[in-house]
Amino acid sequence: MKNKKVLIGLSGGVDSAVAAYLLKKEGYDVTGCFMRNWDSILNNDIKGNPTLSGSKCSQELDYDDAVITAKQLGIDLDRIDFVEEYWNDVFKYFLDEYKKGRTPNPDIFCNKYIKFEAFRKYAFDKGYDYIAMGHYAKKEYIDGYYYLYKALDKNKDQSYFLAQINEEQLSSCLFPLYNMTKEEVRELADKLNLNVARKKDSTGVCFIGERNFHNFLTNYIPATSGDIVDAISKKKIGKHDGVYYYTIGQHRGLAIGGQQGFSNKPFFVVGKDVSKNILYVAQEPNPYSKSYRAELSNINILDSSLPKTEFKAMAKFRYREKDKEVIVKVEDDKITLKYNGYDYITLGQLAVIYIGDRLVASGILDKLFDQNDKLIDFTNFY
Repeated sequence: MKNKKVLIGLSGGVDSAVAAYLLKKEGYDVTGCFMRNWDSILNNDIKGNPTLSGSKCSQELDYDDAVITAKQLGIDLDRIDFVEEYWNDVFKYFLDEYKKGRTPNPDIFCNKYIKFEAFRKYAFDKGYDYIAMGHYAKKEYIDGYYYLYKALDKNKDQSYFLAQINEEQLSSCLFPLYNMTKEEVRELADKLNLNVARKKDSTGVCFIGERNFHNFLTNYIPATSGDIVDAISKKKIGKHDGVYYYTIGQHRGLAIGGQQGFSNKPFFVVGKDVSKNILYVAQEPNPYSKSYRAELSNINILDSSLPKTEFKAMAKFRYREKDKEVIVKVEDDKITLKYNGYDYITLGQLAVIYIGDRLVASGILDKLFDQNDKLIDFTNFY
């Protein structure tokens, strides 16, 4: 590893800090790089960002932590802006999906277009041999091909967020934390007296940070009140603040409890009609909560040996959820998944397909079908 140059994304958190230490320990020539990909003032994000109250925003505080970490590790730290790239390649897609009534995950495309594309190009233009990240994931080189696997710590595994990168992007990245648990990472950071050893993990949108998400979206998608309709009875039972802001399966924050003629069971969001600004809800059990087949778009194949016929696999439909059994059919520009009725599968989310711990393919949930193989569509439902 001597003389091999690595540029690591140093975020100001504990994972990337320990990853940088491990790479240096292995003999790599390591340089840190802090990526700044969001400008709250330029992007008119003041209302949705309570951290901008005269003090430094969270992103600048993260940069301060990264500066200290780099000094503690004895490595140089670069700083690069990808604000324009993030807006064009990630955030516009994010907004477009919300305007369609879908629920996108911008972290997926942040990895694909920023960390593993713009950042990777920057690193290679500067003469680095590899890039590195603090992701909990594993890659293996087998018979001339790079494969992506789940990390040792299944509770922290982040392979889901990497499912849209291609094999070339994967080949150039190092994942030093693949065989460590989160607690082991924190214990090592404590041992090294790193400033970020016990820093809270970030849980907000990638590079945008933690904030009131409803308020944040209103900066870009104006709130328009509309009807909440019970999908079973077709009765209007309340008003929503903006159909875009609700997620399929959501039951908190609807403010429609105690309805006359209904049981005391909670209502769940089961569908949206964006064109009519209607939010559809239903109590359980109901025929609208489950789907039985899904078609995926934006597909990415990370295992060239996948069967041409249908095969059994496991799929993760949302990060933190358990993998579910599916039957997979890979076609030219789409993947079809068949399954035995799963609740609240959500359009716009990423479905990631695994065989064992190997991540083999992924795609955006584009169409859902009911038990009779009829397209689930709430447009003109009411």
